[in-house]
Amino acid sequence: MEIKVAPSMLSADFRYLADQVRAVEDAGADFIHLDVMDGHFVPNITFGPMVVNAIRQVTDLPLDVHLMITDPDRYLKAFSSAGANFITVHAEACTHLHRTITRIKELGVQPGVALNPATPLDNIKYVLSDLNLVLLMTVNPGFARQEFIRGVIPKIRKLRELISEVGFECFVEVDGGINPETARLVGQAGADVLVAGSAVFGAPNLAEAIHSIRYNAKRAQLV
Repeated sequence: MEIKVAPSMLSADFRYLADQVRAVEDAGADFIHLDVMDGHFVPNITFGPMVVNAIRQVTDLPLDVHLMITDPDRYLKAFSSAGANFITVHAEACTHLHRTITRIKELGVQPGVALNPATPLDNIKYVLSDLNLVLLMTVNPGFARQEFIRGVIPKIRKLRELISEVGFECFVEVDGGINPETARLVGQAGADVLVAGSAVFGAPNLAEAIHSIRYNAKRAQLV
């Protein structure tokens, strides 16, 4: 598997947002991860489609939009129009998950579904073949700089097995507490897209931080 690193702009310096996006792109980022929070589904508020569109203007990297919001169906078109390449919704927030996934596809965007640490894989078992991405939260969502929850590792491994059994391509993304050390754990378990916030933006050298995360995850796959 090719490992991709998706810096989370939640940890960027928003005074210089365009510069920060360009900096991680130049440093070797594969995706730009955008955490959209509404203060209801999670206890924090971040930004909406206008910021996503502003970021779209300064990078050609895929925009990985993670909707941590209640009733995401109301905003799918807005985020699609803003330039999202992936729209990931939380299974916990969708009453009719298959309908939501279908709508994302109709908008010409690649659909993803996110699961909180305590949410079982059974919640997406019957829609798995309709997805381009599954995001497993390795922290409880809502804030940056949280400690990685090691109990999610078996779930990552099981998800990779399910995808292999079905025989289709789907990214296994992880988000929360990812750094060069935890990259080894999730890489070995089968994750191939690693979202990293403070481990990238808090590092003295962005390129070295991204390289270390990617290298450690890739090396762990070979063990």
